[in-house]
Amino acid sequence: MSKTGPGRIIFSQDEIQLRISEVAAQINRDYEGQKLIVVSVLKGSIYFVADLTRCLTIPLKIDFLSTRVPSEATRKHTGGIQFVKDLDYDLQGQHVLLVEDVIGTGLTLGLVRQHLEAARPASLKVCTLLNNPAGRLLPIQIDYCCFTMPDLYLVGYGLDHEEEYRNLPYIAEYRRG
Repeated sequence: MSKTGPGRIIFSQDEIQLRISEVAAQINRDYEGQKLIVVSVLKGSIYFVADLTRCLTIPLKIDFLSTRVPSEATRKHTGGIQFVKDLDYDLQGQHVLLVEDVIGTGLTLGLVRQHLEAARPASLKVCTLLNNPAGRLLPIQIDYCCFTMPDLYLVGYGLDHEEEYRNLPYIAEYRRG
């Protein structure tokens, strides 16, 4: 019987930190002389946004959104997602960077992006730790991407399996027993 849990490391802690510093350098160049509001989607992106923003040298504010997929009955009235925690800052006229852990189908990101665009920011760009184009249903413009995700179930560095393994400093394949 095989063990359940983290298995082979896909992206090491050092690889993650190096790639984040490279992406941050590009963001610093793109937003030079401007202020930025970084919007992170909880919970999976918490480690990524913390490490990314520590590498940014431009003036910034950090805000958080939290979403969930509602029950089938509620979804009929509210659409595809519910905002459990909305933003604290007004985005109107601001430069906004939306930070995600994984972009997969694009459905949730599309709805989050619509929500943010309704606030009329001066600009809105998307940054992701992992791009998973294999299951993409909607075309999504990704402005900054650290890694293309292999077609595996991954845990660590914010990614979880039933809320466990987020705290691993690397990203590993999840083994099912």
